[in-house]
Amino acid sequence: MLIAAAAKRFGVDPATCRAEQSMVIHEASGRRIRYGEVAFDAAAMPIPNKPKLKRSEEFDLLGKPIARLDTPDKLDGKTVFGIDVKVQGMLVAVVARCPIFGGSLGSFDADAAKAVPGVVAVLEIPSGIAVVANHFWAAKQGRDALSIQWKPGPRSEISTADVFRALRAAIDTSKPVQTIGDPGRILDQATRKLEAVYEVPYLAAAPMEPLGCTAHVRPDACEIWVSTQAPVFTREAIAKMLGLPMAAVKVHVTLLGGGFGRRKHLDFAVEAVHVSKALQRPVKVVWTMEDVIAGGMYRPAACNVMTGAIDARGRPGAWTHRIATQPLPAVFERTIVDGIDEWAVGGAVDLPYDIPHRSVGYAMAELPVPVWFWRGIGHSYNAFATECFFDELCALGRSDPLSMRLELLSSRPRHARALKLAAEKAGWGNALPAGHARGIAVHESFGSICAQVAEVSLEDGKPRVHRVVCAIDCGGVVNPDTIVAQMEGSIIYALTMTLYGKIDIEKGRAVQNNYDDYKLLRLPETPIIDTHIIATGDSLGGIGEPGLAPTAPAVCNALRALTGKPVRKLPLLA
Repeated sequence: MLIAAAAKRFGVDPATCRAEQSMVIHEASGRRIRYGEVAFDAAAMPIPNKPKLKRSEEFDLLGKPIARLDTPDKLDGKTVFGIDVKVQGMLVAVVARCPIFGGSLGSFDADAAKAVPGVVAVLEIPSGIAVVANHFWAAKQGRDALSIQWKPGPRSEISTADVFRALRAAIDTSKPVQTIGDPGRILDQATRKLEAVYEVPYLAAAPMEPLGCTAHVRPDACEIWVSTQAPVFTREAIAKMLGLPMAAVKVHVTLLGGGFGRRKHLDFAVEAVHVSKALQRPVKVVWTMEDVIAGGMYRPAACNVMTGAIDARGRPGAWTHRIATQPLPAVFERTIVDGIDEWAVGGAVDLPYDIPHRSVGYAMAELPVPVWFWRGIGHSYNAFATECFFDELCALGRSDPLSMRLELLSSRPRHARALKLAAEKAGWGNALPAGHARGIAVHESFGSICAQVAEVSLEDGKPRVHRVVCAIDCGGVVNPDTIVAQMEGSIIYALTMTLYGKIDIEKGRAVQNNYDDYKLLRLPETPIIDTHIIATGDSLGGIGEPGLAPTAPAVCNALRALTGKPVRKLPLLA
């Protein structure tokens, strides 16, 4: 269509033109024109019924490593993240929010805060009390000087122990999500069966860049600068909040210093709009890292109850999986159907193994801790439960976990191919140093299949991950460097979850509040990560989240192989 539009403008036969490097070129005359110059004309051209597509061997860019254009600016500090934004006449605000989940503001005394040099205003907004100053440090000191009385909510004494008691109790109320065959009958008749309970805690997204937003509200318009994963929803919410038409709200999306789902929420943008509207000036709201980690919006804690049986051939013949979690808010799309949170059962309902009798159930637990999207969502805990339980059933049936997986993946050739590649590259079955063991896992999420093999040992009684081999099948490949980077980042993020990640709850509030007690994987602990890409003609899948799910079960299966004891609770170094 671009060629046709350009040829019409040139007054030549379209067959004498070609498209290349963002231009349509007429070789005979040497004339050339950029796509953008004929885009409107091209849009009006007839759409070809069967356009001839370029063959993969003709690609100049797709499937080849291309240097990222944003890297140099990141290295020398030119990149503008949300926290870097500066606007003429801008003030900075820090907000005091109720630390008790479900609580609210009672009363406050702002005299001491107002006495801090640089503090301009102290005002109440829906989420708490905003202290506004000429710069961040004054706003932070002003907030620290506030005298506040918070009203506890109805479950203000809740603790981590209470959370897991509630989740275990909820399991008995689970609703059926999927049933294949008759797993109940097979389990009743089985002589070799196993039940296991897998538990995971609340997790914070903990992005390295704290949350924040700069807003400038005028009587007839609003402009914001924000690190967000949801710019359209943010714009819609602010327009509705201010009673403005969408065209009057402008959202500048900066780069994100880590998102992981947390920046899909609108709370930090809404706060900035409230403060700016009240003061009629541009205001940047900045969350401290303590605000981010202790402020809720966590990956839900989850309880997975698994029951399985081995048939006469030593194969898993029956399988039930019941999940209890808090539901995620149905903010962006409807995800709760008939009392079942579709995000929560991801990775459980689409189990790839040919187990003839299996079922999945879901139970919704109502708890006051605010939960939100987190990298991988339900796959982050369901892969841990399903892949670890599969290994436990293999041990019960005295079968090799790789061979049994491959045997039960006859109808899933892409899963089998990824497993074989990861196992081959990891040297599955080859000798390891004394005190080392390997574990394997495979999981499909967001349209991609990822298999991983982890090599683990114990050092002073603590697990040490030495190497992770990853095989990723995301269909077609655009930029392999980006895929490798995403796999490495996902695995490091997942190892943080596996080894350290948890938010404990005491008296209705979070215990952890910064990187000293919400530990992240450090550089000396990071294993060698080998990524192998399976480039196929299959449909494109996601790449930002699929690398996370198999890591925890691969590590835990290695520990079970090493010690003979199953791992059913995360984190390992609680």
